[in-house]
Amino acid sequence: MKRQLQKLIFFFELHSYGVCLWWARKLGINPYKVRLGFIYFSFIGLGSPILLYLIMAWILEHQHYFKLQAKPKKTIWEL
Repeated sequence: MKRQLQKLIFFFELHSYGVCLWWARKLGINPYKVRLGFIYFSFIGLGSPILLYLIMAWILEHQHYFKLQAKPKKTIWEL
């Protein structure tokens, strides 16, 4: 039983999407506090923040589709 639990924990750590870490970097705070806040909001919101987390994880996984392609800046010699 303990080995199965360790496998499960390892699976989630390996396949976690880093949404909380991304938010922590953007906000400049400790990732632990973001994860803890997410857990509290999940209990208060009866699990609905999990859907929001999955949407954010999908967006982070495919963020290269959402970034606008910036035009290369012209140098003074190309004017």
